[in-house]
Amino acid sequence: MTSVVATITMSLDGYITGPNDAPGRGLGEGGERLHYWVFGGPWTYDTEKLGAATGKDKEHLDRMMSSGGAVVGGRGTYDAAEAWGGTNPWPVPFFIVTHHPEDEPAGKGFTFVNGVEEAILRAREAAGGKNVDIMGGADVIRQALRAGHLDEVWITIAPVVLGGGKRLFDGFDESFDLDPIDATQSRYATHIRYRVLRRR
Repeated sequence: MTSVVATITMSLDGYITGPNDAPGRGLGEGGERLHYWVFGGPWTYDTEKLGAATGKDKEHLDRMMSSGGAVVGGRGTYDAAEAWGGTNPWPVPFFIVTHHPEDEPAGKGFTFVNGVEEAILRAREAAGGKNVDIMGGADVIRQALRAGHLDEVWITIAPVVLGGGKRLFDGFDESFDLDPIDATQSRYATHIRYRVLRRR
């Protein structure tokens, strides 16, 4: 059965980017530290050759990749990541939520859709019974949660304090409960998988 899962990495002080994230600045000032776990250690946007996840981090990443059948992301994330070099980086369909679906680049593996509801509907159809992974940005995750679409939230907490940037739940005005399913820890991150229990 297809589940809709939000996956997010945040700092100890709750930020999912550092200050001043934007195209050409990726995750913002110091934001690379959020993803040390993905690349096996420290890296910067100037690093020519990146490493790879190892140990518990690799297990978590492999679980995410093997369970996913489609990905949903926001236009802000797409732009900040500079379209991942111009081509869908995942081996599954990738739906980008945008107010301008006419901007969709031809033949690059991205499908631009107008709205979270449409993106999730189309991702469910494309996922082939696997999970739909909502990777962000924060507003897309909040919209999916508010609409009752999220079954699970996978939060990775990086052991860093960014002191500024964007927070996942800024401006969120609803209450919900999470049930921890499992957790693993490495030098660079704590990975916690939650089931969304209740919204009221």
